[in-house]
Amino acid sequence: MKRFFGYFLFQRRPPAEASSGRRAAFWLWNVLLLAGAVLALGLVSLALAAGSNFGWEIFWDYFAHPALTALNLLPPLVFCALLYGLLGRAWLAYTVTALLVLALSFANYYKLAFRDDPVIAADLALLGEAGKMTENYALFLSTKLTAALVLTALSAVLLALFARGKPRWPGRAAAGVTAVVAAAALIPVYTSAQVYSRNAAFEHLNQWASTQQYIARGLLYPFLHSIQDAIPHPPEGYSEKGAEELLSRYGDADIPEDKKVNIVGIMLEAFSDFSGFEGIEFRHDVYAGLHALEAESYSGTLLTNIFAGGTINTERGFLTGDPSGEYDPRTDTSSYVWYLRSQGYRASGDHPSFGWFYNRENVNSYLGFERYRYVENYYGQFTDGWVANDVIFMPELTASIQEQLRDDAPLFSFSVSYQGHGPYTTDQCWWGEVDDYIANYELDSESRYILANYLGSVEDTQDRLLTMVDAFRASGEPIVLVVFGDHKPWLGNGSSVYSALGIDLSQTTDESIYAYWSTPYLIWANDAAEKVIGHDLVGEGPTISPCFLMDVLFEQLGWEGDAYMQAARACREEVPVVQTSGFYLTADGTLTRELNDGQTELVRQLEQTAYYRKHHFMD
Repeated sequence: MKRFFGYFLFQRRPPAEASSGRRAAFWLWNVLLLAGAVLALGLVSLALAAGSNFGWEIFWDYFAHPALTALNLLPPLVFCALLYGLLGRAWLAYTVTALLVLALSFANYYKLAFRDDPVIAADLALLGEAGKMTENYALFLSTKLTAALVLTALSAVLLALFARGKPRWPGRAAAGVTAVVAAAALIPVYTSAQVYSRNAAFEHLNQWASTQQYIARGLLYPFLHSIQDAIPHPPEGYSEKGAEELLSRYGDADIPEDKKVNIVGIMLEAFSDFSGFEGIEFRHDVYAGLHALEAESYSGTLLTNIFAGGTINTERGFLTGDPSGEYDPRTDTSSYVWYLRSQGYRASGDHPSFGWFYNRENVNSYLGFERYRYVENYYGQFTDGWVANDVIFMPELTASIQEQLRDDAPLFSFSVSYQGHGPYTTDQCWWGEVDDYIANYELDSESRYILANYLGSVEDTQDRLLTMVDAFRASGEPIVLVVFGDHKPWLGNGSSVYSALGIDLSQTTDESIYAYWSTPYLIWANDAAEKVIGHDLVGEGPTISPCFLMDVLFEQLGWEGDAYMQAARACREEVPVVQTSGFYLTADGTLTRELNDGQTELVRQLEQTAYYRKHHFMD
């Protein structure tokens, strides 16, 4: 025992008389102690990764995925090896590593508890805001957090006592170089979308919830993966000064007080007009309600960026005017909602699904909404905690809007439905019988059920929408209603029902492009609103991208909008569709992938100003 202590403990280097084997054993002892402490630290981060909302089952699930476990344990190990090479002290290298890992773990733990939102790399740019946020919450020390602190402190003390070896510079340099080489080799792994997709522990988590998608991958791994998203990727040739100068040509125009109306926007899940598809043998006019409403509205077509999913792309394109539709802000971010609030409007909305869906409970406040109702804070009372269909959603939204209209300030309401969300069942009809909607006996049974369920859903939605319109029609308050679909529906894996119906989705012809990307929109006004705006709001609207829909609305209301909208309008007038897959629609109705020089410059200016506005909050 005395020799053990003499050779291994409390020593900076092995005794001079020690054999080469004992010298090797001495350094192996120090390295293994340090590695063991760091691996334990990585396990602590995994134990805290799920926050306080889940039990230990998430921690154990990680170990069913060895690669995922390794992806979370390797970063502190590599970083500590680098520090050991630089500092030469095991306890000091460990302590610095532990402080960083615990700081991230604790921040993530508290953010999950307070906001149900994990810490990602982009949050590092918001440390000041995070500090202010903590003033609004009472920090707590749970059993897990206390155990993490005690274990980490104990590890540092043990290393200071029993791993005191201080290698000479050649050894330290080798450790540092090895760490750098390992880090460089791991970068492609941690940035890979394929690796990220394959490694997740969803045994007890919801793969559709953005927060739980993060938790399913631990903490250190998804945090490092998010670094690439935190780095801005401006459009080619971007110039901040150029974007500023372009926007400075316009000024934010105020909405005249005598021209203000209440705006109610509703984006309908997977809502599309199939009446033009010749392959469907309708039993009755499923779209009679939509067509009747379009006849007394200003209506047109959206060409979206998405198909059968990705709802928020259309949603946030409409709210922000960004042609990419890619908005996942971590702080207050420029939008048309903020502009309307600057003009004295209140901003609210409903989504009868969960607030964590696409992280709306956080993002919607960043986009300017003052109040939003979800399953968790409202609709769950009607559904035993589940999502609400339109039979609940539409009447509750109507009543809420009517209540809000009693206030003096004008209202901007924007809501997103859930009914219509696929997939649709293949062995029963939710809305009566299959034969109530289609014949199409050539289709297999599963395809007929899928199609009938979709058509039954959209017909029911129309009925609920018309009831809402009747309530607004009878109101003496000026109300303008904007309704649009987010994308085409899922109809079987691999779009099997579309194929069986002979619907061409190849995107090689104009017809197939419209079949794949188009959804309807309409803008309707009650009599009180038409008196305010001074004309009947009816007619055929242009085919546009979702990012231009708010501009079309403002144009019909006689409003100029903010500086960005005015700049974007110049593009819309010449290139009304800017689609992220690479095609455009020009003002003469031509679908093309090649623009002339003037049109190219307008699109460039749109993308430049949209990027600038996304990264510069313009309240």
